[in-house]
Amino acid sequence: MKKILTLIFLFLVGTAQAQEVVHKVVYDLTTSDLKLFERTILQGIVANKTHYENNLGELEVAVVIHGGAYKFFVKDLNTTKYKGDVQLTTENESLKKRIRTMSETYDVAFLMCGAGMKNNKLEKNQILDFVKVVPNASIGLIDKQNEGFAYIPVRD
Repeated sequence: MKKILTLIFLFLVGTAQAQEVVHKVVYDLTTSDLKLFERTILQGIVANKTHYENNLGELEVAVVIHGGAYKFFVKDLNTTKYKGDVQLTTENESLKKRIRTMSETYDVAFLMCGAGMKNNKLEKNQILDFVKVVPNASIGLIDKQNEGFAYIPVRD
């Protein structure tokens, strides 16, 4: 009986420890390709988070936005240089909702390069409210990697 109780105790301790495992990833998002963005960020992150949750773990996700990826995070394309992007204009409202779901439902942190915002003539009030501005992409990536985040580039 004592062995059975010991085994049950060890199983419960092992299960509790497995639930505490937190994996971390930072996506270095520079792509301007809408399909790649959808596949890697919108679909890929959900699939990865589901995998870890099904295995009694957790996945903490951050996305550092720079390069060609700014256009996915603006509130109104007509007030930016991206207003001529026909494909993005067609899918923009749906895309904004999906990105917001990533932030609110899946706790994805979106960090935008402030230096690149200036170069792209973007102001904070033009980007989605939940996107945090960091001084530059390098600082965002350095900080996350120093916090133990694995690095995944998403580029053209």
